[in-house]
Amino acid sequence: MSNTSQSLANHPLSTQPRPAFVKTGLMWFRRDLRTQDNAALFYALKHSEQLHCVFVFDKTILDALPNKADRRVEFIWESCAELKQTLQAAGGDLHLVHDNAEQAIPALARQLKVQAVFANKDYEPAAKQRDDTVRTTLGEAGIELHLFKDQTIFEESEVLTQAGGVFSVFTPYKNACLKKLDRFHLTPYPSEHRLASLAKHPESLPFPGLEDMGFERTNLLSLLKPGMSGAQATFDDFLGRIDKYKEKRDFPAVRGVSYLSVHMRFGTLSIRTAASAAYDRYQAHGSEGAMGWLNELIWRDFYFQIIHHRPDAATQAFKPEYDQIQWESGPQAEKMFQAWCEGNTGFPIVDAAMRQLNQTGFQHNRLRMVTASFLTKDLGIDWRWGERYFAEHLNDFDLSANNGGWQWAASSGCDAQPYFRIFNPYSQSEKFDGEGKFIRKYCPELAKLNNKQIHNPAACTPMELQMAGVELGKTYPRPVVEHDEARKKTLLRYEVVKKKAASE
Repeated sequence: MSNTSQSLANHPLSTQPRPAFVKTGLMWFRRDLRTQDNAALFYALKHSEQLHCVFVFDKTILDALPNKADRRVEFIWESCAELKQTLQAAGGDLHLVHDNAEQAIPALARQLKVQAVFANKDYEPAAKQRDDTVRTTLGEAGIELHLFKDQTIFEESEVLTQAGGVFSVFTPYKNACLKKLDRFHLTPYPSEHRLASLAKHPESLPFPGLEDMGFERTNLLSLLKPGMSGAQATFDDFLGRIDKYKEKRDFPAVRGVSYLSVHMRFGTLSIRTAASAAYDRYQAHGSEGAMGWLNELIWRDFYFQIIHHRPDAATQAFKPEYDQIQWESGPQAEKMFQAWCEGNTGFPIVDAAMRQLNQTGFQHNRLRMVTASFLTKDLGIDWRWGERYFAEHLNDFDLSANNGGWQWAASSGCDAQPYFRIFNPYSQSEKFDGEGKFIRKYCPELAKLNNKQIHNPAACTPMELQMAGVELGKTYPRPVVEHDEARKKTLLRYEVVKKKAASE
């Protein structure tokens, strides 16, 4: 046993299970589509004489997707193709199953005569329920299910308040994490060095195509590269820019963010690899950019532990009194929502951001806050509407982070911005896209407006609009609301709820 693997097994803070050695095991890949630094794969290889591998294209999830040209499904498919090739090069293979996981995993485990199934934990309510069902069914056949921590630095109840409670404010949670964080928590699992234990397959296992599962190709491959190789290339690129992350991350026209969120979401990059790079860079050079990115990774953990302890927050306000808000409804609200979805609100920074999402499946983090604030506090529309839309369109959609972000914007969540803090879309545009480069990319009909005019075409004179070839209501929409009036209405909407809660 190597020093690394021995320290992993003997670490006193480790919450990982200690499985018994089995003749045949099954590794169930989920949100961890990589062979490097994979906790469950490490333990599966270590504790199995021979190990089979499987990924399930889960019908429970896929059948519910409204769009059959879904970039995420293609990303998973491409990443599985690379994973399969990597396993084959090491002498193994990957079973790919298009079925409901609750039935498929026990059925395959029985077929392969395995004694244990290994997988990494998922913290979403539906996923936990699925795993409970699989565990029960496997148990009836005398097969064990072992789950490991892999997608977080700290999970569940590893970081608690001094009183033993759950943190609901980010900064003290972050401070507690940083105090606890050391090299061990960032130690990689050397899973890629144990692949000799993979079960041998004389012929390549079947690989269903996207079309076989009812899905279509998208523009994904023109936007990003999936799989472990795509993750590594993107990560290497970001490491060359990480020191400037904090100062550039808020500007959507600049290459300032990591673009790694989709790789973190599907586990083509390990959280330990990511956090370790930031941690080491800060320790060695005091890089504020590296610490800024490490903070973002801790935010990710923060939302995971919130959804673990408060699964009700997936559908309800974290602060229950905010479920009493009287959101806009009816045909007019639906019309406003559609304008927001399509990027036709008449507010250029909002429209450019939504068009970016629709065209690429990505939306810059600063603009996620801007568009969410606009929907909830300018249009007065329930945050759940926006959350669902993002869930359908974001390549990196993750329930915990998406829910946390939307409730932050709506002031109903943990550590949310106060309800009276309402983003002004015009000032946000001027501050973070001052030259209008991002707006011009996604709203080309406004390209000829100058750098001042482009943030608020409705404030331009008729001559200025004519010279730029812009006709409000025809080539570009008029604003769907007046921001100052909408702000007053929002304050009243929230104050009614606050007063009612205070009197009860």
